[in-house]
Amino acid sequence: MPLLMLKDLPRYECLLEASREYPDLNPSATDVFLNLLRAGDEAFRVVESHLAQHDITQGRFAVLMALWANPDGAEALSPALIAEQTGVTRATVTGLVDTLERDGLVARAPDPEDRRMLTVRLTPRGVKLLQRIMPTHFRQMAWLMEPLTEGERKTLVRLLTKVVERAAEADASATPVAAR
Repeated sequence: MPLLMLKDLPRYECLLEASREYPDLNPSATDVFLNLLRAGDEAFRVVESHLAQHDITQGRFAVLMALWANPDGAEALSPALIAEQTGVTRATVTGLVDTLERDGLVARAPDPEDRRMLTVRLTPRGVKLLQRIMPTHFRQMAWLMEPLTEGERKTLVRLLTKVVERAAEADASATPVAAR
């Protein structure tokens, strides 16, 4: 689902005019923010379309990728760790794992150290699906970024990292951004 519900972005001149009525509107910041959302929406759309060809959603793909690229090297992860790695709630992970398990892409098993807990692991069928998806997925990422030079890519990552760090500050702060 797109984050930006505008088909066409407002012209910079319109933002300047609106800033006269709303002094807190920074035309430059708003312009960049709207373009950031638009770019994210378009990238999401391209990936979503590719995954749909394999009958898989972004959420299910994220769970599979968390299991495939587990940095700890464990063969299985707890649903809580999957939720943490994918940035969704445990309830959402439960629903995603339910459908992945139904399709034979993951399997649940009791945690060997704590039988009250469950772990989730990729099945051979899940590994095969990822092996089918990944080459085209990586080619699409490269294709999307192709218009940027290597230097521009590094600059973009540096700039986006600043935005992510600022967003984390808002999450960590007890004072809502709107009240500052």
